[in-house]
Amino acid sequence: MTNPQQTLPEQDRPVATMSGHWLLAKLGKRVLRPGGRELTRRMLEAARIEGSDVVELAPGLGHTAQEIVQLAPRSYRGVDMDPDAVAQVNKRLGLDGAVVHADAAATGFEADSADVVFGEAMLTMHADRSKQTMMAEAFRVLRPGGRYVIHELGLTPDGLPEETKREIQKALAKSIKVNARPLTNAEWRALLESAGFEVVEDTRFAPMRLLQPRRIIADEGLRGALRFARNVLRMPDERKRVFDMRRTFGAHRDALTAVGIVAVKPAASGE
Repeated sequence: MTNPQQTLPEQDRPVATMSGHWLLAKLGKRVLRPGGRELTRRMLEAARIEGSDVVELAPGLGHTAQEIVQLAPRSYRGVDMDPDAVAQVNKRLGLDGAVVHADAAATGFEADSADVVFGEAMLTMHADRSKQTMMAEAFRVLRPGGRYVIHELGLTPDGLPEETKREIQKALAKSIKVNARPLTNAEWRALLESAGFEVVEDTRFAPMRLLQPRRIIADEGLRGALRFARNVLRMPDERKRVFDMRRTFGAHRDALTAVGIVAVKPAASGE
């Protein structure tokens, strides 16, 4: 079988320890966001991309980056810690150097240089302190009035017991091989506000159904869904991991959700 992602980061790692999102990408899954393509498009609409200077944090495989560029921003820049991902996204976009190898917590971009900072499914993968550092960097890069748009994995309801949160975190870490730290809507909003942002719109939600057949077809199209299913069936070690992830998501489906939030950097005093 031909590898569907020839330049896939982590492709040489053992299947047993490969992070879940790169495992799914190896199998040909393109949309790796918790709320799927639908929530991504809703957040792009809320971001008001056209004519804006846009920074994307951790574009990964570059599918959202393509959608951003198609919406006619004034400029597009991205940062990713994985050099293979950087090369792949630049090739996909045909924009040499648009994405640079850098940390989302220290992009190297000038202060007050962006109208929109866009990030999906990357803050979830970090502890709260690291989330705060990345949010602070987004705040620094944005101009006053700029929009920080996130699409992340969430927990529901807001009053979910701490013991349940810890149980879900442990289950996710074991299954996807990443120490994911999803938050409730109230916790996401509080963290953004602690970084100086104002959350002026209602949170957008979507079910977290990443590995459910209907979502896979909606995200990948029928042909893409069939390709993904065929690859899963042909690769026993990968199949075992995928089924384990699906069981984990299913076991916690009532508490897992996808959240989309638009936060604004306040205008400077007197403006």
